[in-house]
Amino acid sequence: MSDPRTTPSIFTRGAVDLSALRAPAPAQSPAKSPAPEAHDGPSGPIPGGLPGGAGPETIIEVTEANFQTTVLERSLSTPVILDFWADWCEPCKQLSPILERLAATGGGAWVLGKVDVDANPRLAQALRVQGIPMVVAVVNGQLVEGFTGVLPESQVKQYIDAVLKAGGVAVEEAADPRLDAADDALMIGDLDEAEAAYRKILAEQPTDAAAQSGLAQVELYRRIGGADPTTAVAKADASPDDIDAQRLAADVEVLSGQAEQAYARLVALVKRTSGDDRDAVRKHLLSLFSVAGPDDPAVAGARRALASALF
Repeated sequence: MSDPRTTPSIFTRGAVDLSALRAPAPAQSPAKSPAPEAHDGPSGPIPGGLPGGAGPETIIEVTEANFQTTVLERSLSTPVILDFWADWCEPCKQLSPILERLAATGGGAWVLGKVDVDANPRLAQALRVQGIPMVVAVVNGQLVEGFTGVLPESQVKQYIDAVLKAGGVAVEEAADPRLDAADDALMIGDLDEAEAAYRKILAEQPTDAAAQSGLAQVELYRRIGGADPTTAVAKADASPDDIDAQRLAADVEVLSGQAEQAYARLVALVKRTSGDDRDAVRKHLLSLFSVAGPDDPAVAGARRALASALF
């Protein structure tokens, strides 16, 4: 199993028959099943359900032995999103907390299935896992392809919303159908199409926060290009006054789910610069705020820190 070191890639959503993974269900014991136990995951213990056993089970451990019951059968009524991870995978430790937080606040509309690829190699092979972290979904017994690598929380949520729509689960609809088209283009990596669609919305509705966020994400992907995340951050750490290196490292950190670290990096750079350089860093930081959107609590804190640094 390889550990990807490149910018995350997004796959076109499509159905794949999972019938080959079906196995006879094990005999059911008449004894009462014990309460779900916690299991260790890349971001800490994985709860078997909500605290005190109340509410729906939202995070589960998936194995080769229980795949049919916990994923295939469950997906007939509730979409299951699978997170493939391993202990040695550092990017997994960035993505998993995002997925777990969204699952915990999802109200039981979907279930997060955690798959340790080292403990379940045949399952990873059957589902064509080429690198981790990798996220796919199962809806109505069929595979809905997803993405590899780490994405910002806003894009992870976009993917989850698309999965819920595919499963017929009611989610909040965009006010403008053009926004759906723009988001779909971004999801499949068509940056030119996504940019054109977002700009068309903003030409008529300049304050549309969703379109602003989408356009900022397009610009973020373009800035990163084929940069190696590890090299970019290492270069910035070794050259704290290299403005271009600091901005690229911040971009990488946002895309890796480390937005707060990116914000802190650029706020510190604002404090060390002046004139045109300071203004360039300030504008770059504002563009990263746009990626997350105005309601992100981390943005609110970083805006206060930026104001303090400027004044």
